[in-house]
Amino acid sequence: MTTDRYEERGHVTTGATVWLTGLPSAGKTTIATELAGRLRAEGRRVEVLDGDEIREFLSAGLGFAREDRHTNVQRIGFVAELLARNGVLALVPVIAPYADSREAVRKRHTANGTPYLEVHVATPVEVCGERDVKGLYARQAAGELTGLTGVDDPYEEPAAPDLRIETQGQSVTQSAAAVHALLGERGLA
Repeated sequence: MTTDRYEERGHVTTGATVWLTGLPSAGKTTIATELAGRLRAEGRRVEVLDGDEIREFLSAGLGFAREDRHTNVQRIGFVAELLARNGVLALVPVIAPYADSREAVRKRHTANGTPYLEVHVATPVEVCGERDVKGLYARQAAGELTGLTGVDDPYEEPAAPDLRIETQGQSVTQSAAAVHALLGERGLA
């Protein structure tokens, strides 16, 4: 019989999914990356399932129609739940614009007894447009891009997330600390 090496050292071994949803350039990946570094320093097994990377490697060929977005979110949710039920903390910075898609992911986790936390990175569209990390807002304004979530395509804000972060009023470190505190409150950090 083998014992988990993390358990031997007294670390938390419970996995969970932390889904960070918000508009493009809201700060989801930045917060997840900061939090992952902190958790790894504490000895946690962590994976960041970045939406852009998943689209490139797991969901290549999907477009941005509602059905394709739903399929993408379900694929990511499946991978996150698989990791989480095997003791990994899965941080998922993905737009996931539709409430029903996010709810389906939550239900899958709940059905399997896997902890799931939803964090709404509630950055106003104006601030996201100023950050414009990928140049999406500029391309949309120039008429080169349509279907930008939160501008000319819908984004359904979570009605009751486990945590709502307004990044325009705090640093990345503070935002990551808020998620870390939530994990601690739930016995997951």
